[in-house]
Amino acid sequence: MGLDFLYEKRTRIFCIFLVSLCILQTGFMGISGMLQAQGLRSALIERERAAASYLLEKEVPPSLLAAAWNQTEGTAEGAAFLEKIGHTERTQSYLMLLAGQTSVPLILFLTAEGILFSAALLLGAAFFLRRRERLYEEAEAVVAQYADGRFDVHLPIGENGAVHRFFGKVEQLALSLQAKSETEHRAKEFLKDMISNISHQLKTPLAALDMYMEILGEEPENAETVKDFSRKSMRSLERMEQLIQSLLKMARLDTGSIVFEKRQCFVAEIAAQAAGELSERARQEGKKIVMEGSPEEIIFCDEDWTREALENLIKNALDHTEAGGTIRVAWSRSPVLFRLSVEDDGCGIAPEDIHHIFKKFYRSQNSGDRQGAGLGLSLAKSIVEEQGGMLSVESSPGEGSVFRISFPEG
Repeated sequence: MGLDFLYEKRTRIFCIFLVSLCILQTGFMGISGMLQAQGLRSALIERERAAASYLLEKEVPPSLLAAAWNQTEGTAEGAAFLEKIGHTERTQSYLMLLAGQTSVPLILFLTAEGILFSAALLLGAAFFLRRRERLYEEAEAVVAQYADGRFDVHLPIGENGAVHRFFGKVEQLALSLQAKSETEHRAKEFLKDMISNISHQLKTPLAALDMYMEILGEEPENAETVKDFSRKSMRSLERMEQLIQSLLKMARLDTGSIVFEKRQCFVAEIAAQAAGELSERARQEGKKIVMEGSPEEIIFCDEDWTREALENLIKNALDHTEAGGTIRVAWSRSPVLFRLSVEDDGCGIAPEDIHHIFKKFYRSQNSGDRQGAGLGLSLAKSIVEEQGGMLSVESSPGEGSVFRISFPEG
């Protein structure tokens, strides 16, 4: 983890630049030392040549001269002689002068090289820091747009390193904010549409109630009229109550505030309870509701909500079936699926409507004056899917429809 910063491209390039510069500096210093040593050696050899020439001119035997040049140990007499002529550590001998002659150019060279090295280092660091500062400024501008709710630009996240990992985390946060913003927008649109649809759906029964009350007020002594319009008023109130209850259930499902309590349930009991409240209506309208399936069949589900979904499907079948029609509620099990179906022999669904029937408040142009607010099928689909199932439909105009609830086994 200590070298993670090297994973970032710009930091890695800067570190390579620093290492290269240090290697170059070390090489220059080594070459400078070699040049100084070579210069000092050449100067010493020149001095030895001059001294040897002088001694040979004074007829000093070459053998004695060679022995003197090869002597490696000093004596007290030799030290005293050198001190007498001024060649000591405290005096500036010709050897010191030679060192000075070779070191001055070296010092100038090293000074110039040090200045160049420092300038290159400062320029490289300034270039790196300026690019890093520009990267931070760009990131700041992008984050500011995220804060304003604009997500059309993105931070650079295609590289490695701590900075880009941080940018990646910021991008994840931005995606969450974008999803939240879109969800809120959809929620506002949904609320807007729902209010509009509720207003539209309530307008008809409220107008009917207003008219019925006027008629009842004008003919309070006509018992038959009072009875007839009281019955119509009750139907309008029931329709409003059903609409409001459906809206409340749909809102609870959409907000995820419902916890489905699944357990083993007898399918026959769920089907009987779902059809029970509608049997009287079917009888009055001259229609039949029949059950087909094993009474011992068991399904793992939330009993109340599954009954609600099935009841909505049966109610939809009654709405679209003429007198003398039959609604079949059937169930069966396969190795991988449990199916619960509601089949009718009514008017069927037009091809242009079949892909829209599960939308909230959707009503076909062919619905005419049939009952319903367009919430029953949408509510049934939400209930089934929230329990891990699937609701599908097959239909042919004039031949009826089949709605199938499928739950996976296991």
